[in-house]
Parts: sequence; C-alpha cells; structure tokens
Amino acid sequence: MIFHILGAIFALLGSIFLLLASIGINRMPDTYTRMLSASKASTLGTFFFLAGVTMRFPGWWLKLLFLFITVLLTAPLSAHIISRTAYYLGIPLTNKTVQDDLERKQ
Repeated sequence: MIFHILGAIFALLGSIFLLLASIGINRMPDTYTRMLSASKASTLGTFFFLAGVTMRFPGWWLKLLFLFITVLLTAPLSAHIISRTAYYLGIPLTNKTVQDDLERKQ
C-alpha cells in the first residue's frame, strides 16, 4: 500500500516537472533556452513519472528502465543537435545572451 502512495507522489511530481518544461518552452526568449528547458526538465519529469509507475507496477520495471535509458540518451542529444543546427542556420540569440562560445569556433 505504501508503494502505491509513493508511486502516486512520484508520478505527480514527474507530471509537475513535465508541465514546467512545457511552460518553459513557451516562455523562454529564444530557441536555445527553449531547448534547454525541453531537455532538462522533461528528462527529470520522465524519470520521476516512470519511477512512480515502477512503484505502482513492479513487474514492469525492466521495460520502464529501458524506456528511461532511451529517453535519457535521446532527449539531451536531440536538443543539442537542434540547438547547434539552429545556431549554424543563423537563428539569432536573445539580446540577454552574455557569452557566445560558438562564435570563436567558426
């Protein structure tokens, strides 16, 4: 019974992080900070949500572990590739950007 309650708490916490990720995507000023919000918060939210589901359904732990590893490997990598491509296509940074590390590498 305690694992059902903990699973619900973890799933709720994961859902909150996923909601914050979606709000961050809408509120951030440029593509690069949107990708940061999309990759970091959604990966953490997915981890908590899948941990909650694992506590609720312990027999699914191997499938959920595989799913989390897949998300952990692909979400930050795809956000990095999208941001890097946007930079090389010339999509401007926000005016609040202090340092442009890629500018020196071109």
